[in-house]
Amino acid sequence: MDGVLVDSAEPHFRSWQRLAEELGRPVSRDQFAGTFGRQNRDIIPILFGAMTDDRMHVLSERKEELYRAMIRDNPPIIAGAVELVEQLSRAGIRLAVGSSGPRANIELVLDATRVREQFAAIICAEDVSRGKPDPQVFQLAASRLRLPPSQCVVIEDAPAGIQAAKSAGMFAVAVLTTHPREAFEGPDASAKHDQIVNRLSDLSPSVLQALCVSGSGGAEACSQR
Repeated sequence: MDGVLVDSAEPHFRSWQRLAEELGRPVSRDQFAGTFGRQNRDIIPILFGAMTDDRMHVLSERKEELYRAMIRDNPPIIAGAVELVEQLSRAGIRLAVGSSGPRANIELVLDATRVREQFAAIICAEDVSRGKPDPQVFQLAASRLRLPPSQCVVIEDAPAGIQAAKSAGMFAVAVLTTHPREAFEGPDASAKHDQIVNRLSDLSPSVLQALCVSGSGGAEACSQR
């Protein structure tokens, strides 16, 4: 979802900043960049320190309220996202959203893009107990799609998401919407992708299916983040 279907990095950063202002605690862009793509239960202790679960829940809900208010009237849909979803759906490829965000955020975007019906499964923060880079979110997505991990491709914008996909035994495509190429390449890169693209328009059903076939000897379907 975030960074793949919707260009949410800036409104997420501004909503964390707004929450930090309410708490009297600064949040820098570098701090945010190091946590983007992870769950709030992992982010909040990093930004604001240890606290009770109840307090963390309150802050998480407030942050997401601020975020949805920022994008509700004009969600920043990534160029090519709707077209790619429609192409994959027409090709008979089963699709899932596997996101660290809450369901309300996902539904807002899918309703705005009018592609909700194209997705056979939606996995969100409420469905999992562990956030990326743990593979749980993608493992659950594959299960609900009734596909083995070896027949799934994850499209991700964040190194933590690529790590999660590979840990789940899936193919991983990194798209450079929110992180530079250096985050995914070179000896120091922690995210080992199977393919990297500059934009969603570089992808197609045939590209993703070829990735499955070349890697597994004949996979018949793939899933999208």
